[in-house]
Amino acid sequence: MLDIKLLRTEPDLLVSTLRDRGVRLFEDLTEGDWARASVDRLAELDGQYRSLLQEEESIRREMNENATAMKAVGKLPKEEQAAARTPLIEAGRVLREREKDIKVKAEAAMNARDEAWGHMPNITHPDAPRGHTDDDHRTTHTWGTPRDFESEGFAARDHLQIAEDLDLVDFAAGSKVVGAKFYYLKNDAVLLDLALQRFALDIAAKHGFTLHITPDLARVDILQGLGFNPRGESTQVYSIADSDLCLVGTAEITLGGMFADSILDREELPILVAGLSHCFRTEAGAAGKESRGLYRVHQFTKVELFAFVEGDLEVSEAMHERMRDIEEEIFQKLELPYRVLDIASGDLGGPAYRKYDIEAWMPGRGEYGEVTSTSNCTDYQARRLRVRYRTEAPADGKKSKGKNRFVHMLNGTAIANTRTILAVLENHQQEDGTVRVPEALRPYFGKDAISRR
Repeated sequence: MLDIKLLRTEPDLLVSTLRDRGVRLFEDLTEGDWARASVDRLAELDGQYRSLLQEEESIRREMNENATAMKAVGKLPKEEQAAARTPLIEAGRVLREREKDIKVKAEAAMNARDEAWGHMPNITHPDAPRGHTDDDHRTTHTWGTPRDFESEGFAARDHLQIAEDLDLVDFAAGSKVVGAKFYYLKNDAVLLDLALQRFALDIAAKHGFTLHITPDLARVDILQGLGFNPRGESTQVYSIADSDLCLVGTAEITLGGMFADSILDREELPILVAGLSHCFRTEAGAAGKESRGLYRVHQFTKVELFAFVEGDLEVSEAMHERMRDIEEEIFQKLELPYRVLDIASGDLGGPAYRKYDIEAWMPGRGEYGEVTSTSNCTDYQARRLRVRYRTEAPADGKKSKGKNRFVHMLNGTAIANTRTILAVLENHQQEDGTVRVPEALRPYFGKDAISRR
């Protein structure tokens, strides 16, 4: 979440943030200048809470004054003490009741404010394009040239046809055993999946990321802390019945939650971690030919990059560019043409300050399709998870001292295997029906072509 001080000092920034992202915080505020009305309501909720806090402080002062007066009664002649003490006792009883009542009201007011404030998205990078459609994304650059299969003398097949011809994927068995959008990888597709995992992990390690195989489950509060909605009709998250656990849709969740409720030392930063995990997504509402086959499935394997850096925009923006460069290195080594998009404000997601997507060329679709994304979430997730660092070392060397500040947190996809398998199959298909294995992947795959067994 954002620092609540922004509501008091920069309400206009919040109004423009809501407009840019098209986020409506209150169901009844959808007409007219709903963004301004939303921020005004947030300010009203905050004002109610702060007013109750002031009233609570005022009552405590009165209680202290009453206690002081009670002590003074003890100095009076004994025959006067009873008469003087009686009204003070009654006044103390009334004050305690008032304090109890105000505490309940203040807690309710705080919860109401925080519930609404928790839906306020991150502010948006000033250079990120504004808009709410795919056409509003800005292409920053492209790499590689899509193959002209016609000039090579054969028609490009999509990955479904290639997978059928080479016996690589069994969607029918997946559907029978689990349901639609589940699948079995077979034969060389298994080796390709494992090769991509190891290839991405080696790239991550080369760039200083500590490697992890993460849990595939996380607690609800960790998901919420990272800005995911684990409950409700629109959720993309599978929940485990009779527990507070969910299947993760990305290792961003398990990596980002590693330092929840922690205070790090400045010297430790940046902390760079990479995680290999299975990912589970309900993909509610996903349909259409662009979602066919391996492009949009309920389960896949992914290698995720994650960074904890100092709470400074200059630092986190530099790390954001670095993580995007690593993603580009991976897809250049896989010899896959791609474009990089600076994502428009309306498609950023709540936690992201700025997001880059890489879209690989997919011949079977005749267009680019998303294969990675990397987001700078600044301190938005860190505030929810309470991940801080000491900006100054304590003079006496004690861990409990020193000034604390929230870290900035960034995430990025190294490889999401199913979409990368799709792109490799379609871009490197050969006229004889085989698929050429990119040179960088051959040491992991063990041969230079994918063929039917």
